[in-house]
Amino acid sequence: MKLIGIGYLEAFCAGHADGRGWIANWIQDVRASQWKEPQEIKARYPSASFLPGNMVIFNVRGNNYRLEAQIAYHVGVVAVRWIGTHAEYSKRKSQQS
Repeated sequence: MKLIGIGYLEAFCAGHADGRGWIANWIQDVRASQWKEPQEIKARYPSASFLPGNMVIFNVRGNNYRLEAQIAYHVGVVAVRWIGTHAEYSKRKSQQS
């Protein structure tokens, strides 16, 4: 898959060193994958949540952090939209409601 939004991940890792290993592994996994449907992601990341618009929420480091990505399965692109703490994610979602 082609990965867009690496800058979000780099900025996040600069402030959250404990997430670097997980993020590095996830980047490698995304680039090596060719996901064609959500079930393929779910098989690799059982705790992932799927939202409308091909949005996927990945639980990072035991759900301490959340990574929000939009997947364009038909063209093989994963676009990182947001990453932050679980608390920031919850606050963000409550403000969008």
